Amino acid sequence: MTLHIDIPTRAQVNSLLTTRNPASVSVYLPTDPASAGQAERIELKNLATEAERQLRDLKAADSAVAEIAAAFADILDDETFWRYQARSLALFVTPEALRTFRLPNQLVSLVQVSDRFHLKPLLRSITFPQAAFVLALAENSVRLLELVADDSQPWVVAVPDLPVSAADATGQPPDTDQAPRLKVRGSHGQEVRLGQYARQIDRALRPLLSGLDVPLILAATQPLDSIYRSASSYPYLVPASIPGNPESTPDAELASAARSILDHLRTDELQAFHELYQSRRSDGRVAQDIADVARAATYGAVDTVFVDIDEVVPGSIDENTGAVTFSTANDAPTYSVLDEITRRVWLNGGRVLAVRRDDIPGQSPVAAILRYAPMAPA
Repeated sequence: MTLHIDIPTRAQVNSLLTTRNPASVSVYLPTDPASAGQAERIELKNLATEAERQLRDLKAADSAVAEIAAAFADILDDETFWRYQARSLALFVTPEALRTFRLPNQLVSLVQVSDRFHLKPLLRSITFPQAAFVLALAENSVRLLELVADDSQPWVVAVPDLPVSAADATGQPPDTDQAPRLKVRGSHGQEVRLGQYARQIDRALRPLLSGLDVPLILAATQPLDSIYRSASSYPYLVPASIPGNPESTPDAELASAARSILDHLRTDELQAFHELYQSRRSDGRVAQDIADVARAATYGAVDTVFVDIDEVVPGSIDENTGAVTFSTANDAPTYSVLDEITRRVWLNGGRVLAVRRDDIPGQSPVAAILRYAPMAPA
């Protein structure tokens, strides 16, 4: 079973965060990649009906409601679209456009209508790696696998110009006692040949990986492991390697080992942020109250924010002062204060950690590490 995923790029997130329309609809629903999509389409139809109700309550123009309804109808009728799904589907709709993302992580169904999009659940997919590549590298073979962070099967990626072996890359046979004598022999000759092989692989992977921030996990034995690492230009090559001979290891076992490495990466990264939060607490460079975090986000003072992807806090934040006005879900205009905090932190170059409540310091809806301590009132 293959997951068809669309992890949003930073540019796409920026576009969504800066979109403003009084009729902005955000929809999330869980999907099953093994199904024909019938249950998911029924759920989306129900969510679309709820979106229309919310639009009417917010006094949206009849033309805007009609355009959004037509967009939902088009995607509901698209048989091909529903044939290729992941674990969740996110849809962002205005009267002018509909954008979709198929996500590898499991999200709950929800619909929200406001003058901006509800993006915290989407950001979960890029907070920590949800997908990875595995480069299974040996002297006589090389293959690239793509996988997601669940238990689905990995799939082999076709890479143009990828050499099939070191001999193919260099035009020379392996350096064995039976091989014809070459111009360069011995251990040094082997290193030279493997270095050429590694550089050709790196060049072949470069167009495919360009612009991505997906981890690349290496499965190789020495000395090829070290040689490839010295030649690789990809900045997201993971330090830990999958042990063992990749030629004799099935793809499913490589994927399982890679997921274990991803789990450790996420755990270590989250732990590092928690330790930083605790160390900044003594300097007065943390905030946990929603109003305090909103004010700091408005002034660009937030370095890192933890935010609960499931929590919705209706209200608004003043554009200039950062003051929060809380409201009920039926007030208009309104949006989730936590989403707006997320938007301001992201656009000011801060790090957004869209996580579950248990992963937030103090298990509150939001917590922030500040770039500097707030000034005491005069």
